[in-house]
Amino acid sequence: MNFTKYGKWIGGGLGWALGGPIGGILGFVFGSMFDSMQSGEYEQKGFTPTQEGDFKVSLLVLIAAIMKADGKILKSELTYVKAFMLRQFGEAESERLLLLLREILRQELDVNEICEQIQENMEYPSRLQLVHFLFGVASSDGEPHPAEAEVLQRICLHMGIRQSDFDSIKAMFIKDTGSAYRILEITPDATDEEVKKAYRKMALKYHPDKVTHLGEDVQHAAKEKFQQLNAAYNEIKQQRGFN
Repeated sequence: MNFTKYGKWIGGGLGWALGGPIGGILGFVFGSMFDSMQSGEYEQKGFTPTQEGDFKVSLLVLIAAIMKADGKILKSELTYVKAFMLRQFGEAESERLLLLLREILRQELDVNEICEQIQENMEYPSRLQLVHFLFGVASSDGEPHPAEAEVLQRICLHMGIRQSDFDSIKAMFIKDTGSAYRILEITPDATDEEVKKAYRKMALKYHPDKVTHLGEDVQHAAKEKFQQLNAAYNEIKQQRGFN
């Protein structure tokens, strides 16, 4: 039996993601892929370095949980995820990630245990970036399906995401008259000085430099989140007429 091709999948050195419940999922995935590679269905492909690999595998597992939440995997979701991966990670990397995602979608997922493993091993800014990605996927066909919204809420609870941060990121995707304030984690009755203080606080929290260790593609996505924060702040400034 030739293990060379199989070794290529883990040769990039995933870190903590190879243990715990995520490791169990990957065990089934790699086993399935190994069988398929022996039959020529898959070509050998590599992984990204450890921290990037841990983040991306976590993202794939949580995307799968969102997609499976309403009991069916919609074509619109698959189309969005494919375009999302291509936009965020480029053609070669998105091809590898989608190959993994297809296998992960076949697995039973214990969302609570998966998220607790992520919370234990991943720093808070990276978890916030995961949530931002997940809202993009869940909102691919409009507002998240109620089952998807429930899974998103549960994911954030078990990843240790504060409710205010959940509401802030949610407001970036589900817009209404109060969205700009929720993005800044304040209410419309905040004073101008409180608005400015809130913006400075959120700018530190969402700054792209917080995720530089995850690679340029993830940092690029963090810049999009930062731009939405700036847009919310500019909207409030324009409404109130201050600089």
